[in-house]
Amino acid sequence: MAEFPFSAVAGQAGFKTALLLAAINPAIGGVLVSGPRGCAKSTLVRALADLLPESPFVTLPLGASEEMLTGTLDLQQVLNDQQLAFRPGLLSKAHQGMLYVDEVNLLADPLVDLLLDVAASGVNHVERDGISQRHDARFVLIGTMNPDEGELREQLKDRFGLMVELDNRYALEDRVRIVRARDAYDRDPAAFCQQFAAEQQQLQQQILAARTRLAQVQCDESHQLEIARRCDAAQVDGLRGDIVWYRAALAHAAWRGVAEVGTVDIDTVEPLVLAHRRQTPPQSPPPSPPKSPPPFQRPPPRPESSPPEQQDQDQQPADAGSQSSAGDWGAMGQLQHQAIGNLPAQNYTSAPALTMALDGQGGKRSGRQQGEGRRNGATGNQPDWFASLVSSLPQWPPQQLRFKQPRTGAMWLHLVLLDTSASTLSSQWLARAKAAVLEIGKRAYLAREQLAIIGFGNQQTDTLLARVRAPKELHSLLEPIQAGGGTPLRQVLGQAQTMLNQLLRQTPALNSCTYLITDGRCRDSVADLQLPGQRLLIDTEQSSVKRGRGPQLAAELGADYHLLSE
Repeated sequence: MAEFPFSAVAGQAGFKTALLLAAINPAIGGVLVSGPRGCAKSTLVRALADLLPESPFVTLPLGASEEMLTGTLDLQQVLNDQQLAFRPGLLSKAHQGMLYVDEVNLLADPLVDLLLDVAASGVNHVERDGISQRHDARFVLIGTMNPDEGELREQLKDRFGLMVELDNRYALEDRVRIVRARDAYDRDPAAFCQQFAAEQQQLQQQILAARTRLAQVQCDESHQLEIARRCDAAQVDGLRGDIVWYRAALAHAAWRGVAEVGTVDIDTVEPLVLAHRRQTPPQSPPPSPPKSPPPFQRPPPRPESSPPEQQDQDQQPADAGSQSSAGDWGAMGQLQHQAIGNLPAQNYTSAPALTMALDGQGGKRSGRQQGEGRRNGATGNQPDWFASLVSSLPQWPPQQLRFKQPRTGAMWLHLVLLDTSASTLSSQWLARAKAAVLEIGKRAYLAREQLAIIGFGNQQTDTLLARVRAPKELHSLLEPIQAGGGTPLRQVLGQAQTMLNQLLRQTPALNSCTYLITDGRCRDSVADLQLPGQRLLIDTEQSSVKRGRGPQLAAELGADYHLLSE
């Protein structure tokens, strides 16, 4: 059955433009589409593939392995001919075509990173199982996702060339028109597609003509400076945005059939380039100042302080198990802290009880400080069939069975829930609570593990640090935090539970430790909440008359309990 025609899809002009530009110039780097259910994400992607019948269209299954994607040893030929041979993967099949990843946010981060690397370079290089292969892999990468099922990490978002954010709100007339069109297509697909045959043929010719014209399109210096100025105004990190914007503007000019980029081309592609890169909101009249300061104040974006080689490492997800070596995971010694802002240094020193608590958590993780391996997965008693076959050639059958070596290192996420309510954080206790977060962050940084921080206060929650490999510096992130309002404890614990469960569905090997830093001054019952992984409650209650809610909360959550005041 023919796909639903591209020209018959109602609305979604930005989405259509992004797909067409990527089809004209695959060097743009692919398209990421984010939107709820029912907004024609998959329909439009498959419709574009139908417009390009000579180009292969490959769908990457959600449960795909790295070998399925990149290719691997052809086991059948080894068994039949006793010779090593390479079996191409999906990247080879997608060459000169499209590779479609539905629910890309649920795909393991190492696979997404690998996909984006190959899409950017146009080459797939495989070194595995005694084989070395290198082949061209130029394709248009299209990823779609529903943000309700979890976000894609910011580092991976940025590596998509263009991004479109959709919604499923339509005018009443459009809703009726869409329903009628879909009903007509389902009743007689061939007849429905025939109605749009002329428009489809015209689109095909425009795409092919734009591809041919692309090499001749020019962009003068004034327009290049305008691109740079707008990227700078949006505080775009790095130069990837500038490069993508330039390439997309060239493609749009080629689509219009002109020989030189104009302002209309720059304006049209701007929202597609900046949707996932803009660090400052579009200019608008400043809002009136609030009556009271908000509980969370983010610092302005700042350049990464890590050296270039560390930044390159930070682009790689911390859960890329197959890419990590045993040496990546080291024991952590005692750490000292410095003052933040104008706060006294002595108030920012970690409490002894916290150090003991964190050491205790480390001790639980399979003897990490004794250098024992911590990665779930392959063990020493699992046969490595490829290695056995390769090592035995040319002898047949294999004379010796080899086994997989146990891997050391694991994917760990440290999730900090920091209570910023008025009852929790005041004077020196604010500094001590921040010191606790610094201690956790520095230990995660040294171990190259992941960190996320959620603040909760004033009856709301705020993600202070999205899930990333723990950064080297947290001072500027923590310094602006102010205390105020009530304690939405149940809300933040529910958010943490949802987040961890989503991550576990995506990556079952995830290990996590949740640190709840609070005085427990709320009446919420949390006995029905079950947070995966390890849990540690750090009690910040400092009033002379103590309610003693902390131990009760720790018992309800099954968490280890420690006093910050110790």
